[in-house]
Amino acid sequence: MDVSRANVSAQRIQDVLSTEPSIVDAKSEGKSALLGEHISFKHVNFSYNNSKTAEDSILRDINFEASRGETVAIIGSTGAGKSTLVQLIPRLYDVTSGSVVIDGRDIRNIPLAELRHNIGMVLQDSFLFTGSIRDNISLGKVDAKEEDIIEVAKIAQVHDFISKLPHGYDTKVGQKGVNLSGGQKQRISIARTLLIKPSILIMDDSTSALDSETERKLRNALKGLIKDNITFIIAQRISSCIDAEKILVMDEGTIVGSGTHQELLENCTVYQDIYRSQFGEREVSYEHK
Repeated sequence: MDVSRANVSAQRIQDVLSTEPSIVDAKSEGKSALLGEHISFKHVNFSYNNSKTAEDSILRDINFEASRGETVAIIGSTGAGKSTLVQLIPRLYDVTSGSVVIDGRDIRNIPLAELRHNIGMVLQDSFLFTGSIRDNISLGKVDAKEEDIIEVAKIAQVHDFISKLPHGYDTKVGQKGVNLSGGQKQRISIARTLLIKPSILIMDDSTSALDSETERKLRNALKGLIKDNITFIIAQRISSCIDAEKILVMDEGTIVGSGTHQELLENCTVYQDIYRSQFGEREVSYEHK
């Protein structure tokens, strides 16, 4: 019976190992590392089953541009396609049609190692590994200096918490960070991503577990750091993206509004509805004055 069960398990493992990945890696052309000066989405459509019919599309005719130093916030209801959009940038999925272009190069023509080396992602569900807090922060840069680790921890608003622990940065983290709160895990994940200094920073609702005051301090601390990045922020709260140079409002897989906070309050009904649901009618009227 043991041999029979092992044979079935081995076959399943073999099926996984022999599966051809759907993302085809490009060959290295010996070009310089990607800098992330400019990124553009050109008529991007996407569906998980690779269908080109409108009813199967998760994203439809997405067009926008962003340059170094800009923060692009993406807001919309659950299921609007916000996370799917940013997952196209590191090629976790490939577009069904259209193109994503970075520095004039279609990302499908950029080797995955080169592309992803320049992209940092912080997800809502922060995954920490068994080991010390220091090990988790320095995961992407194992030779990081102590002062650099402390600097990004301060920016991520987690240094004070770590300093109060009996073993500080040597404190052991349980599997998946079970001995830490959601907000603490998110802030450690933010510090980990900031340490590698990515050219393109993607924060996918990564401050959802933070209170408003901590999030405000984090936004202020990030301002000086992200001036050399292209930053994407997916947010549920308008307060998280109110200072962004460009806010994209998504609804059912399309961009229904684009502009600054004030511009969208004046001309985007979907954004106005989101604002009212979070701040009330009086605040909307005040903003228009």
